[in-house]
Amino acid sequence: MPMLLGIDPGSRITGYAVLEYQVMPFRIRYVNSGCIRTTDPLFSNRLQQIFREICLLVDQYDPREVAIEQVFMASNAATALKLGHARGAAMVGAGKNSAEIFEYTARQVKLAVVGYGAAEKQQMQIMMKHLLQLPTLPAVDAADALGVAWCHAHHQRHPLMRSLK
Repeated sequence: MPMLLGIDPGSRITGYAVLEYQVMPFRIRYVNSGCIRTTDPLFSNRLQQIFREICLLVDQYDPREVAIEQVFMASNAATALKLGHARGAAMVGAGKNSAEIFEYTARQVKLAVVGYGAAEKQQMQIMMKHLLQLPTLPAVDAADALGVAWCHAHHQRHPLMRSLK
């Protein structure tokens, strides 16, 4: 089964998830998930860390596809800009082996996982634990990355879902 990398970008914590999936017959298998936690006070160093660690994941798992959450419109422009930079660093690292990159809104992800586009973070954690039969709740950002990957796999299975926003 081909590998899929899901990414929930953040300038301090970037969640990642690796799943194997196939469309026919439809199957999803959990491989790995976690968080890239950046602590360097220098923002450019945090971006480099995100890039390097995503590159390591790409080298280790060689995903054919990468699903990443789109930037939401934050009330603080500086926060939105930092998130955009972190997302860019993750996308460049994710595309280094020519993987195809897909983008999903937070609403699309929550709708695919929970069935409600405004679901809470804890609902995402509980559903990802249940859907992937994980022994424990994943960390919040890892659960979001798992949700992005789950959303992508289901969009590939059901192309009509792409119109849901």
